[in-house]
Amino acid sequence: MARGSAAAHLGAMSTLDDTRWDLVERRQPADFLYAVTTMGVYCRPACPSPRPKRQNVRFFADAASAEAAGFRACRRCDPKGERAALARAVVADACARIEAAEAIPSLDALAASSGYSKFHFLRMFREHTGVTPHSYAEGLRARRLQAALASGERVADAVAGSGFGSESRVYEDTGKLLGMTPGAARRGGAGETIRTALADCPFGRLLVGATERGVCFIGFAEPDDALLGDLRRRFPRAAIAEDDAGLAATLRSVLDFLDEPRAGLALPLDLRGTAFQVRVWEALRRIPPGETRSYAEVAAMIGAPRAVRAVARSCAANPVSLAVPCHRVIGRDGDLTGYRWGIPRKRALLAREAQKAAM
Repeated sequence: MARGSAAAHLGAMSTLDDTRWDLVERRQPADFLYAVTTMGVYCRPACPSPRPKRQNVRFFADAASAEAAGFRACRRCDPKGERAALARAVVADACARIEAAEAIPSLDALAASSGYSKFHFLRMFREHTGVTPHSYAEGLRARRLQAALASGERVADAVAGSGFGSESRVYEDTGKLLGMTPGAARRGGAGETIRTALADCPFGRLLVGATERGVCFIGFAEPDDALLGDLRRRFPRAAIAEDDAGLAATLRSVLDFLDEPRAGLALPLDLRGTAFQVRVWEALRRIPPGETRSYAEVAAMIGAPRAVRAVARSCAANPVSLAVPCHRVIGRDGDLTGYRWGIPRKRALLAREAQKAAM
């Protein structure tokens, strides 16, 4: 009896290791580590290093167990997250400087304050935000403009207060900046009713918002007030009405998707953005569960291979997470870049999808 149980245990471990090795071969993010006995290092499954031979690989649940077995952390994929934490602090400080400045700081000035070379700083900033410092600053001005218009400020006052030199600049780039005319942004959903429903999900609380056209907002992993506040910032003049019963089927679809991502999440959506943003969002919906794409690959998918930064901005502006799976977009080297709902949740979503796809 004991021998039979041991054999069954070994068989289960072999199956699990086969699944893990498949994820390593495909460089898919997952919640385990692998070590290479011939190199003495341990890595994340998505590490960009050349794939080792299967017989030279061991699997570990965490960094502590890998180091206890005598392996050291890979410098490329940074499995302990030490270099990533330092880079995040540097980028966070740069973002704070940009937000506090009246004019857009130069790249030279930001790099100098970070203590890194201009090239190294720029690479870190792009890896962690998906955009350059200048694009980040432009996006910040656009968000301030949108917020000012939504609060009812006159267009001229909103333009001046957001740091734009003239109204002509805003009207020339209105689609890129706002996705609508300044007048429409100023109305902020006036005359519309957005029905809402809240529920518990594996990541905490989940909020769904829908107009007559379809779902316009999906948020999760924050308290109810924060989720509702996010929705109201997007539609400050719309009427918000609870409708748990009317949106019960929609909530169930989202919860079923979290439990079984292979089924996809097919919902009527009310996507409001620029034509470019909508193209990006539709492309994201074509990425199968269990797979990922880089920002460059998404740009190629929509026929705009040079628009990598614009793709990153569109992912950041996605109002319907999960339905438009921006969590499936990763950095060029496999790193999990910024995610509105937190990198740990992005990692968990990808790991669960990869696990389901391998079954």
